[in-house]
Amino acid sequence: MALNPSRSAVSATCKVLRRCGSSSQSVVQRLGQPVRQLSTSASRRNEAVETTPEQEKRPRWSYTPERMKGPGFSINVVKDPSRTIWHNNEDPAKLDAMYMRLLGSKGDRMLPDEIKWLAVTHKSFDQGRRGFNTRLAYFGRLIVSLETTRHILVTPAAAEDSPIQDPFNREPFQHSALANVDKLNIKQPMDVASKEKIAKLAIDVGLPEVTRWKPRMPEHLEGSGFIAVLNTSLFAIVGAISLQHGAETAQQVVREKILRRLGA
Repeated sequence: MALNPSRSAVSATCKVLRRCGSSSQSVVQRLGQPVRQLSTSASRRNEAVETTPEQEKRPRWSYTPERMKGPGFSINVVKDPSRTIWHNNEDPAKLDAMYMRLLGSKGDRMLPDEIKWLAVTHKSFDQGRRGFNTRLAYFGRLIVSLETTRHILVTPAAAEDSPIQDPFNREPFQHSALANVDKLNIKQPMDVASKEKIAKLAIDVGLPEVTRWKPRMPEHLEGSGFIAVLNTSLFAIVGAISLQHGAETAQQVVREKILRRLGA
């Protein structure tokens, strides 16, 4: 007798499910198959975009892809229209001159044209639609940090940097493999290759004139991250050279073209 209520409840539930299934099938038969509006409209939009032979011959760095362009308007309200005006370099000869000042007489031949432009393109330029140098800069920053640390370890310590005599005449543990590690207690890689020093080197070789970016405040470049942008571009060049020619070439560039100019 105790199972009768549960059995009646199960039978009632089954009847409701049958009615719902039959009603849903009848609705599908009346309405027909569903239409995927989003995929259809996207395919039509892609089919409408056509490129002319002249557009196909343009280098990738010189234009924004047609399919990455928006509807022609922006929802952002510009408070100061004068801040939207900013001109970037579009002259390949000017870019090559910067690479030669930085890397030497044949520095403009070390990287392909697309990579040369990508290395000096910040993510703020053209909303990042032409590619940007963030990942190259991350890789190059690690290479510069490694070479700077190695330079500190192999450089002989100055007399004033010698360890202080222990007042209790205790002798610390000595080992040839750890002889140079204590130098990092006196000097860090950030002291040799600081952001300010890297930015000054970038200014000396003319990197600000060819770096493509959009400052938030054109009237106040330092407040818009001018130093960080220059560091990113210089590190990106090192990362691109390492990917193009290997780690040994990138390490040589860092030692001879960057650390030596920083006075290391």
